[in-house]
Amino acid sequence: MTALRDLEGKVAIVTGASRGIGRAVALSLAGRGATVLAIGRDGARLSAVAAEAVEMATLSADLADPEAAGRILATAAQLGRPTILVAAAGLPGFIDKPIWAMTDAEWRDTLTVNLDAQFRLTRAIAPHLQAARSGRIVYVGSTAGQVGAPSMAAYCASKAGLVGLMRAVACDLGTFGATANAVCPGWVRTDMAERDAENEASRRGINVQSIWKERDASYPRGRVLNPEEVAAVIGFLVSDAAAGINGEAVTVALGGVW
Repeated sequence: MTALRDLEGKVAIVTGASRGIGRAVALSLAGRGATVLAIGRDGARLSAVAAEAVEMATLSADLADPEAAGRILATAAQLGRPTILVAAAGLPGFIDKPIWAMTDAEWRDTLTVNLDAQFRLTRAIAPHLQAARSGRIVYVGSTAGQVGAPSMAAYCASKAGLVGLMRAVACDLGTFGATANAVCPGWVRTDMAERDAENEASRRGINVQSIWKERDASYPRGRVLNPEEVAAVIGFLVSDAAAGINGEAVTVALGGVW
């Protein structure tokens, strides 16, 4: 069977590309012919991801830096006109505290990376989409932004805010044929989720395997997601076949709530 090459000639920016969902997305889009600019903070891990693809450039960047978006778009523009943005980078929720214990700085750190950075990236890529009269933006949200959770105020607020940003951006981009959508995954077996499981196991005095068994059992399929399953949904949303989908938050949780 011939591999799908429907993204040839397109330039895609993928943040959080050194691991987890972002890594799976970067490899998937590159496999479909896109020239991918993979963004992350860990240069060595980015290089390892790029070694698995044909058309992939990398850029180490900290999205907490207000100037990062400009550098990312300038680098992407050297590869061609960027018309795809997958914003998969973000700080985790397990670093949060109960609301009464959270400091202004801790709140701001999470919102800066999970929401402010996505705004800046969107603002920076929008002129390219307007010039192309097309394009795709997909934000990686979370079920945590839909249902809430204890001791995760900053994370839940940032992910809920991301959906609000997406819906407003969809209205703006839709006037010239581009789309903005979000995916809201539940539990995905990633490095970040593994650290969350370790944190919960330590707090509860049980082993990490028990945490994952509980999470598996909470889903109708009896297991949590893998990054490639989320990447497949994102891959559809950036395709031409998804031209009619704009302003939607798609839950990817195997039928689970969280």
